[in-house]
Order: sequence, then structure tokens, then C-alpha cells
Amino acid sequence: MTSPYAAGLDRNEANYTPLTPVSFLAKAAGVYPDRVAVIHGGLRRTWREVYARSRRLASALARRGVGRGDTVAAMLPNVPAMVELHFGPAMIGAVLNTLNTRLDADAIAFMLDHGEAKALFTDREFSGTVAQALARVKSKPLVIDVDDLLHEGGEFLGEKEYEAFLAEGDEAFEWTFPPDEWDAIALNYTSGTTGNPKGVVYHYRGAYLNAINNLLDWAMPKHAVYLWTLPMFHCNGWCFNWTMAAAAGTNVCLRRVDPKLILALIAEHKVTHYCGAPIVHSMLLNAPAEWRRGIDHEVHCLVAAAPPPAAVIEGMGRIGFDITHVYGLTETYGPAAVCAKHPEWSELTLEEQVKRNGRQGVAYLLEEGMTVLDPLTMQPVPWDGETMGEIMFRGNITMKGYLKNPKATEEAFRGGWFHSGDLAVMQPDGYAKIKDRSKDVIISGGENISSQEVEDVLYGHPAVMLAAVVAQPDPKWGETPCAFIELKEGVTASESEILDFCRSRMARFKVPKAVVFGPLPKTSTGKIQKFVLRDRAKSRSAIE
Repeated sequence: MTSPYAAGLDRNEANYTPLTPVSFLAKAAGVYPDRVAVIHGGLRRTWREVYARSRRLASALARRGVGRGDTVAAMLPNVPAMVELHFGPAMIGAVLNTLNTRLDADAIAFMLDHGEAKALFTDREFSGTVAQALARVKSKPLVIDVDDLLHEGGEFLGEKEYEAFLAEGDEAFEWTFPPDEWDAIALNYTSGTTGNPKGVVYHYRGAYLNAINNLLDWAMPKHAVYLWTLPMFHCNGWCFNWTMAAAAGTNVCLRRVDPKLILALIAEHKVTHYCGAPIVHSMLLNAPAEWRRGIDHEVHCLVAAAPPPAAVIEGMGRIGFDITHVYGLTETYGPAAVCAKHPEWSELTLEEQVKRNGRQGVAYLLEEGMTVLDPLTMQPVPWDGETMGEIMFRGNITMKGYLKNPKATEEAFRGGWFHSGDLAVMQPDGYAKIKDRSKDVIISGGENISSQEVEDVLYGHPAVMLAAVVAQPDPKWGETPCAFIELKEGVTASESEILDFCRSRMARFKVPKAVVFGPLPKTSTGKIQKFVLRDRAKSRSAIE
């Protein structure tokens, strides 16, 4: 029997429009045309201007033959042009590929070739790397230089400078909605530690929904002032390039992470929100108190990457910064889970508040599912806070798949869920708590040791700025924990002091066998590069 709701109620132009975050920009420009959209040094641009410039960009690209499904690459820091690039290419159905500015020439060349980039926008700061990459690509793209007045040095490599290229376009250009919201809007390469990185493909629907979800799950108000401490190239800035248009807020650009400058900008522009890895928050927390002068308003911050140490959550709250923990991966458009706070938690002890706020939590409102499953049986683990499984996602803010890599895509989506590779437990209230990356678990004498658990203890030591724990080969136990520690400036600590501190706070078999002091290797997004530390630990073991 045919349902009465199936006949004569078809999709048409009046009742259906494919979702695209470009519509956020059009509405911001239409409703709040004179509100400041972008701040960069002394530069101020309104939403009307950003919309007009993005349309010029789309028009100029189209006149150069760039169209639907073509890749537009960007090797840029957090500058105004990067904001516009999140809209211009999408207006003509092109796919934005933001490149990690810390990568070497070989990696950049691989991405330009693999993504088949037809255009590349690049900042002079990276001209050395980009020049080498362009010499190695199979097909050279159209190269446009971005001349940022806040940076000196570097060379021009392209045919034109960005402003001259925009002049080729028409600010009245009529952009179009994608014919299908499942079409690709962005390409992001994973920061793989072995082999070539995988190209993660985002669609319009996911970008739109996660941009809105950032507003919902962070309770961001209209006209928020957002400081770009997070690289815009990282998961498209966790979709906040599009979120800020939806909020008709203000983007405060920042070329590189500098704690003194960050705090100065927060004070000057009354920044209300920013995002970053735990290291960014640690830098602000440990900055001299005088750098925070003038910050007398509420500041909200998202922390992701590794779970934030308890000391960071507590410390940020102490200086008046409200911290929220989110969790996700490149494959989930950045954050796709949040440690959703309950009002009654404020009545708990500080220790208990920190414990609850440090979890990975629950799925974003617009991500359909996040859970912890046994990766072999694909069955849910008990909600006992002890049984480990793998965090998995499913829903609209999960990638389309890996570009030109069906085998990896099939494996990632095995069993109808996206496999994160993170090992976690489900706590009795349904909140997930990561115990480790599967590759970071230390198996010592048959016992599993969570590197995160040991790191949390180390962060409790007053001298510790950063800590990372990896497995070190051991002839007797197979593996033992090796701690790498970066101390706070002007503070000292000995190995024996650190080990005594650990022994008083954890089981003996979990205590690191060795402690190594010095700067920790980090990615451009602030993640500690544990694969580098694992190699160092192996080398130490071989010498010993």
C-alpha cells in the first residue's frame, strides 16, 4: 500500500535547498553588513566586504577555469585571505585543500599531486618550502602569492599577488548552491607518522552541520569574538571559519601562537572564545601574571587533542577562563564529541569537577553516534568505567572517506562505524573516557599501562610544563614507561624527584623506569609527536 505522504509531495526548489555554509556568509552580509568580520593588525573588514571579496575570489577562479570538483590548495597561516578561501572556492563547487604549514617540500608536493590542485595560494613565509615542492610536482598549479603586511621576508613565487587576483573577479558574481550536499567541499590530509598521509574528504552537509554544532554545544552567542589560536588549516579550523559567519562574529587573526600576543589580543579586542591543544592552554596558564592585565571579562576556551591534564583544567578555571573539553579527529571534521557540562557539577568538589570535565564525553548534538565498542565483536562495552574498547563514530559529521584509497576507507568504516583508534571506557553516566591510543598502550609484564594515566600524574608535579610517556623496550618486562618532560621556565627538577612523586601516586609497575628532560617535539597544532619519542626511547634502550 502506498503511503498518502508519498504522492504529490516531491522535493522542489521551494521546499528543499542543499546545505552549504556559504549561505552563512550571505546572511551575515545581508543582516549585519557593517559589523566587523575580520581583524588583522590594523586591518578591519566588515561582513559586507568579506562577502564581496569572496565573490570576487570565486569569480576570478572561475575565469581561470577552476570549477566544480577542482582542488584549490592553500599554504597560509591564519590571515584574512584564509577566511575568504573557505567561501570563494565553495561558491563554484571547488574543493579547498588547506595545507599544513609545518610540512616539508616532499609532503607538500605529494598533496598537491594527489589532490590534483589546479590553484595554490601561498604566503611568502613558506616560499622556500613551496618553491621546492613546486619543482617536484607532476603538474604545476596556478600559483597566487598572499602578501601579508604583518610578515617580512620570503619570495614571490606566483603569477600574481592575491589582491591583484581578486581584481580579476566580480563582486556581484552569482554563486550557486551545490547540486548535491554530499559533494566535496574540503580535503584535509592526516598527519600520518608512516607512509603517505591520507586525504580526508568533507562534504557540504557535514561542514554546515558541524559549523552549527560548534554554536550549539559551546553555547556561542551571536557576535562572539573569536581568536584564531587554532590553525585554520587544521580540519578547516574545526569548521570555525564557517561557524563565525553563522554567528556574524569577529575573526581575530593570529599568524602564530605567541602567549604574550594572545593575551594582549584577548584584552584589546575583548575576545570571548578561542580553541587550542593543551599546550596552548599550558602556555597561557604559565605566562607571567602581568601579561593577563586588562582581561576582566569571561573567556571561553575549547581544548582538544590529548585529554587536558587535570592541572590545566583546574588552573585555567583559577584564572577565570572557562574550559570545555571536545574530542574528534580529522575524519570527524574536528570536534564531534563534547564533555557536556551539567549545572549541578558546580556543587561538587574541585577535584571531582576536574575529573568529570576531563572526559571525552558524548556525541555532538548533530553527530548521530559516538560509543565505545569491542573492535573485534563490534559489541558495546559495559558502562563500568573499566572495560576498554575503541571509540567509534557514525553520522553526518563523519568524512565521506579517503581520497583515492578505497581500502583504507573500507577498513575505517568496518562494521558501519568509523574506527577512531582511541581506546576508551564508558563510564556509568554514558560519558566516554579515553585511556590511550591503541599504539600508545604500554604492555609491561603482561599488564596494560595507560600512558595518559601516567602523564596525568606527571602534570600534577609543580615543575612540569609538558609530559609524554611512551614504551621503552625492556629485556625483562618487554616494555616499561619512559617519561619525557619539558620543565617550566626557570624551574628545576631531578629524575629521582619525579620518580618519587610518581611512586607516591600510582602502582609501582606504572612508574616510569626513566625520565628524560628537554623540549618535546610537537606538530603545528601543538600535539606532542609520540612517534619521535618512541624512536628516542628505543635508541636509549639499545644504548643501555
